[in-house]
Amino acid sequence: MIHTSSDTRRGFIRKTAAVTSGIFVPNILIGQEGGGKKINVAGIGCGGKGATDIAGASEGASIVALCDPDRDCLADALKRYPDAKGFECFREMFEAMGDKIDMVTVSTPDHAHYPAAMEAIKRGKHVCVQKPLVNRIWEANQLYLAAKKKGVKTNMGNQGHTGEGIRLLKEWVNAGMIGNVQEIHVWTNRPIWPQGLEAQNKIQLGPPAMIIIKSRVKDEPDIQKALDLNWTSWLAATPEVPFLNGLHPFTWRGHREYGAGAMGDMGCHILDGPFWSAELGEPYKMEAECDELTETTWPKSSHVIFYFKSAKFGEVKLHWYEGGRMPERPADLEATRDWDKMKGGFLMKGDAGEILNTDDYCSSPRMIPEDKFKAFLTDKKPAKTLERSLAAGNPQHELVKAIELDKICGSNFDYSVPLTKLCLLGNLAIANHGKVIEWDSAAQNVKGDPEASKFIKRAAYRPGFEYSADKI
Repeated sequence: MIHTSSDTRRGFIRKTAAVTSGIFVPNILIGQEGGGKKINVAGIGCGGKGATDIAGASEGASIVALCDPDRDCLADALKRYPDAKGFECFREMFEAMGDKIDMVTVSTPDHAHYPAAMEAIKRGKHVCVQKPLVNRIWEANQLYLAAKKKGVKTNMGNQGHTGEGIRLLKEWVNAGMIGNVQEIHVWTNRPIWPQGLEAQNKIQLGPPAMIIIKSRVKDEPDIQKALDLNWTSWLAATPEVPFLNGLHPFTWRGHREYGAGAMGDMGCHILDGPFWSAELGEPYKMEAECDELTETTWPKSSHVIFYFKSAKFGEVKLHWYEGGRMPERPADLEATRDWDKMKGGFLMKGDAGEILNTDDYCSSPRMIPEDKFKAFLTDKKPAKTLERSLAAGNPQHELVKAIELDKICGSNFDYSVPLTKLCLLGNLAIANHGKVIEWDSAAQNVKGDPEASKFIKRAAYRPGFEYSADKI
């Protein structure tokens, strides 16, 4: 059954720079009252990544509520979980089901992560939020403070942080595999959705268009149907605006109000390994160059440079490339490796060597060249000093297990808020491309540039949706 209402139908601050571990006081589990019952999970956002996130949480838990403003996505999800109740608005879901929910997955477009997660935290629910946690720096700080205040367990949906590769990377760097880290290069083939002028031209005011529904059955033709979307609920906490055709279900990623661009989408994945292993914290300076940044859309391509004073290694420079840009081929890379076909990854350069990873989730870190890598592993035999994940490859199930065992997830908000903020600071540099942005970590502001600082917080929120840590 889908629940709606008439008004939703169509018509912390310094501490977040450090990478630390937090201690959470677990809530009493509603789903375990009487003993032996599974954790009760609600899913906000049911299509695309939301479907896999809910499936991940369902391993060992009960899906009791589902929420999505796209009525087709919601209907499909309810077929998979027939015992769950369906809603188009997350606030209505909590009003109706709040006493039956222990944990929430948030897998909406980026702009809706913050209000959905804050509403859940306000009600004492544990949350697993897709990356990036939010698309504004101020929201990231508020989310961190709210979770601490309410004592809930948290996780972010960057699955690479649950894996073996990222732990090996940190153990190798700790063991001195490449010496002192001095320079890092990170790149992605994203955006693979419209950004720049293409996105600006695609997103238009107007009535819902016909959309193509891809068949899940082999040899069955794709069909077209009218978009069936609760637009007010889709907007969440952002101001009410007329329907923007072409934004849903995917092009929102390239829109500066609703998405976080390629940096927000992939940064929390590919930057994760270098950020954690080099203990980078917040940069003190950023600068960017880009192509086709518009007033409403993120750029077609960009190159961002971050400058850090790492507590571990001192001065470190990090380069981010997107939209087909990438660093120069490493001199030590074997001649048999095709550099131009590596769609994403990172290269960490130290004063004693280099580590190359050529996937999005830090599952293939290797010192280059290969013979030097093998020699290091033979001679040094780095110990496995880090605790392994409760659920490798599945951050949603990791949170379920953390609740059950009173553990802390690897990408809990103590860690994932600073990682998300790194991506958003990159976007801050992109929004001010051509400028050198000096970042004041203590004040969480751009030094001496009020115009640049306006991108830190959303300009306006819908009345009644002004969430902040001090008001929950």
